[in-house]
Amino acid sequence: MEKVRTLIVGAGITGLATAAALSEHGDLDYLIIEADREIGGYCKTIKKNGFVWDYSGHFFHFKHPEIEVWLRARMVGQRIRNIEKKSFIAYQAQLIDFPFQKNIHQLPKKDFIDCLYDLYFARAPRPWLGTSDPAPQAEDNFKAMLYAHFGQSIADKFLIPYNEKLYATDLSTLDTNAMGRFFPKADLTDIIRNMKHADNSSYNAFFTYPEGGAIEYVKAMASAVREGGVALGERLVSVDPAAKVATTNMREIAFERLVSSVPFERLAVLSGVKHDSHVFSWNQVLVFNFGFDKKGQKNVHWIYFPDRSLAFYRVGFYDNIFDADRLSLYVELGYAKDATIDVATARAKVLADLERAGIVDGHRLVAEHSVIMNPAYVHITQRSIAECARLAAVLRDRGIYSIGRYGGWTYCSIEDNIIEARKLAASFG
Repeated sequence: MEKVRTLIVGAGITGLATAAALSEHGDLDYLIIEADREIGGYCKTIKKNGFVWDYSGHFFHFKHPEIEVWLRARMVGQRIRNIEKKSFIAYQAQLIDFPFQKNIHQLPKKDFIDCLYDLYFARAPRPWLGTSDPAPQAEDNFKAMLYAHFGQSIADKFLIPYNEKLYATDLSTLDTNAMGRFFPKADLTDIIRNMKHADNSSYNAFFTYPEGGAIEYVKAMASAVREGGVALGERLVSVDPAAKVATTNMREIAFERLVSSVPFERLAVLSGVKHDSHVFSWNQVLVFNFGFDKKGQKNVHWIYFPDRSLAFYRVGFYDNIFDADRLSLYVELGYAKDATIDVATARAKVLADLERAGIVDGHRLVAEHSVIMNPAYVHITQRSIAECARLAAVLRDRGIYSIGRYGGWTYCSIEDNIIEARKLAASFG
């Protein structure tokens, strides 16, 4: 039986970052096993007919400059584009600046009045009841939080329909903090101020993107992994936590500790740890990458679509990131975790909806690619938070660490994954 100090499951950003950090600490006694034939996880890049696409849009937003410097130092010869994000919401026949709640003044007059009125009275004092306290509203789930913070109109016109298209679930099932710091909150003062002095900055107001696609960041991370440190096409079959032995489709491997980025529930099943499977829910996302023969809209990187009659919830414009002369899109559709996806039917609907939305107008499709991401966005609920904390403690006591977006069952950025992996590697001493 083979032995290794640290067995890492998954060669996506999280797994590669863990291995790279161990290398920098001088610990080369590790092995990454990856079921796929390529590294990168969901952070893969496809190139067709001169178009560069990812599985979905993977754009890097660095809060920690030292991480970006570290990655760029390993990307010799790769040109990196620095982009100031331009994103909008398709509302009726116009584009509204993102985020919606800070730009309600751009709406048609009646809709603006509805939004402002409901926003004010969602939090306003109620003197007619003899109290200066705002109206008490329960905020025990994500949907209730939206109503309580923004009022009915902002919630119903954008926040709820858009996010229900994305998550493919009733938002009342999600935790109030399901999107963490990534949800663009704003109070009444912010919204009023924005009417005269626009400030639509967010966590990803600026992002970087390599001309070779997001895979270049993956390659940079992988360059710090020891030679022979990744075993591709090797799938984890089971884990014996007591014996500290992992069985793959190829062999048995004894380990001192195991670091996994596979979906949390999947790891629990493979480890034979008792858990409540009902608390784990997620959505699927079908991504279409389309390349057309001529240019489309300029000065836009994302458009968000709350209109439930349109198949997609978001469209991204690669051509405006690359400053290219041909329209290049990624289009995202959300589905429930147990939905059967008919890709051909969805494709026809998406192409028709792109014309209806005015994104495609007389364009000829010249290249395409599609992929189903399953899981895509995990559903963070009060029950999942509690169960994940319990499971993490059980596994950690047995030398098994579950990290990353899916391993930690959370909503996070790619940079967050790198930071978490580095902290874990440093804790090993």
